[in-house]
Amino acid sequence: MSTSTSTPASLVQASPLVPASEEAQREVVDLCAELIRFDTSNPTSDERACADRVVARLAEAGIASELVESAPGRANVVARIPGTDPARGALLVHGHLDVVPADPAEWQVPPFSGEIRDGYLWGRGAIDMKDTVAVMLATARHFARTGTRPAREIVLAFLADEEAGGKYGAHWLVEHRPELFAGVTEAIGEGGGFSYALDETRRLYPIENAQRGMAWMELTATGRAGHGSSPNDENAVTDLAESLTRIGRHTFPVRLIEPVRALLAEAARLQGVDIDFDAEDLDAELAKLGHVADFMQVVLRNSANPTMFTAGYQTNVIPGRATARVDGRFLPGHEQELIDAVDALLLPSVSREWVNHDIAMETTFDGPLVDAMCAAVRAEDPDGHPVPYCNPGGTDAKAFTKLDIRCFGFKGLKLPHDLDYGRLFHGVDERVPLEGLRFGVRVMTRLWQGC
Repeated sequence: MSTSTSTPASLVQASPLVPASEEAQREVVDLCAELIRFDTSNPTSDERACADRVVARLAEAGIASELVESAPGRANVVARIPGTDPARGALLVHGHLDVVPADPAEWQVPPFSGEIRDGYLWGRGAIDMKDTVAVMLATARHFARTGTRPAREIVLAFLADEEAGGKYGAHWLVEHRPELFAGVTEAIGEGGGFSYALDETRRLYPIENAQRGMAWMELTATGRAGHGSSPNDENAVTDLAESLTRIGRHTFPVRLIEPVRALLAEAARLQGVDIDFDAEDLDAELAKLGHVADFMQVVLRNSANPTMFTAGYQTNVIPGRATARVDGRFLPGHEQELIDAVDALLLPSVSREWVNHDIAMETTFDGPLVDAMCAAVRAEDPDGHPVPYCNPGGTDAKAFTKLDIRCFGFKGLKLPHDLDYGRLFHGVDERVPLEGLRFGVRVMTRLWQGC
């Protein structure tokens, strides 16, 4: 973190809060619907038309931006909003414009219709993550219309290709256009800041300060080709299948990293439950937390799941080669444990190579930005309890850490208790509550003025 010569926050008289306007809270719904109607499915489409609309919506409010194409159609947009203290490091607020594909036959509504029904806005990207992009736009337009200045400079980044790893988005910009992020010291993006029902009235707000790393690998078995009717003890399909079964059935040990421990400890405190985190049978202890323990299972340990298998070309031919893909994820500090375990489970005829290998990340849960995120949530939801969180997957934040930017996941989204938020990611009938969008604008407006 760089040092600053600005006046200490304790000696500065805080400016009165300018709350989110009714106009901003209305238009965030229209902006989100508008964005959803652009089919930015990755890999079947591109982001250019959607990015052009983002540029236009910013320009309407007098906010200049730069559109950067990393390849034809793969469009990114970056803009800056000056802050009241130019000596402070800038805050990067980033979201991605691409979405995963959707099969219309599986949906109740056309996935790119942006239809409003039953208090929800439906469509692919409604929660991943055109909702947050719309909140970013609505908040920026509100600041421009009212002449409100954020506490520090805000760098807005609307990115391509996150769903395929960011090769044409965040990673490309960090490698080829790092000057776009000059002066940025911290960032917020997806991966946290949504509500999770603790009980009938209270909610946790997991704020991401860690992510598991990515270890996607291709396994290749080599054997002896032959006739399908003949005995063959060097069958590549058999060896690969056995190796995959070993991997898929392997249970990694619990590794309680600090953000996970902190969330579980706060949930236990709120529920009045005593948890012995040093118990030999930690799973049994955590079971006392009920559904919270289920929610956190995915970040208690490393994981490796077989996902693809390719072999052969005819039923009566034993192929000499078979390949498969495995989705491996590792907790911060536990990458080598994953690699060693997978290698130990492979038969000698099976080799491994990387398909996508990216870092795990973790930062401490402290500082003015963390305080501001927590305060913004509590101000808009008195029954909300912000907590640290480890994202089980990965986001564009992995790219920005290469610029020594301290990254968090925070979107500011309040959800109905009966909505299974996690299953909507990349799922059928993706939708976001209209009040959740409005809540996001209120929270983000507070955050930008308080961070």
